[in-house]
Amino acid sequence: MEIGVIFPQTELGGDRGAVRAYGTAASALGYSHLAAYDHVVGGDTTVLGDLGGPYDVHTTFHEPLVLFSYLAAFTNLHFATSILIGPQRQTALLAKQAAEVDLLCGGQFRLGLGIGWNRVEYEALGQPFAERGAILEEQIVVLRQLWTQESVTIDGTFHHITAAGLAPLPIQRPIPIWIGASVPAALRRVGRLADGWFPMARPGGTLEEALEIVAEGAREVGRDPSTIQFEGRVNYTPDDPDLMALHAERWRQAGASHISLNTMAAGLQSVDAHINAISLFASQLMM
Repeated sequence: MEIGVIFPQTELGGDRGAVRAYGTAASALGYSHLAAYDHVVGGDTTVLGDLGGPYDVHTTFHEPLVLFSYLAAFTNLHFATSILIGPQRQTALLAKQAAEVDLLCGGQFRLGLGIGWNRVEYEALGQPFAERGAILEEQIVVLRQLWTQESVTIDGTFHHITAAGLAPLPIQRPIPIWIGASVPAALRRVGRLADGWFPMARPGGTLEEALEIVAEGAREVGRDPSTIQFEGRVNYTPDDPDLMALHAERWRQAGASHISLNTMAAGLQSVDAHINAISLFASQLMM
């Protein structure tokens, strides 16, 4: 089981030095990968009211693909978006950017995709919110063709490409596509289309039920469910470090291929505090 960290997007602000310090520390501590969430814009709740999600216009987010390109220059980390909102982006451009990240980090990149919840963000990026699920399904097919074929021609519902391709192609052909999913329709999509899954469920909760729905989706299209990896999340609990180790072990027993430590929303006030937190976790699990 590979052990990584979730970049504390919402708590480090725009400080480039903090980004470098955190990435350097995670790499030096022996973590395998760094994952990052995605949001392009946040809505102003004083104007729009409740947006239906936890983030607003004040919540800081580095753009993950640019962030990974920067960190790849001075760390040995692997990278994953967990997740990036695929359907609100132009697919050919996303394919190009992901291919570049894959090249810069030596072929150690997973593109985690999801459909998101923020209607305001879709509007700002000029993409249809209501069709985001259907767009994602076609988008995954298009991404894989662009990463593996020199010349691509597609005439789909949402994508139209005529004899065009990326150069250079990525190292991984194709780059692994993971999906973040919790509701049954999305879980079946994981089974049908994804290389991996970012669960919202937990071992001992609803994870086992969700895994069966993923497996059903896989079997529907003749896939072996055991080939679909998944990554667990362990929340930082400074008052009970043994609990973190217990949760990590539960993910291992459940069959997770990866776990990531999340230090956000734990009351940490600085990049040094986040680094101390990932140092404690590393001392428990990796030393």
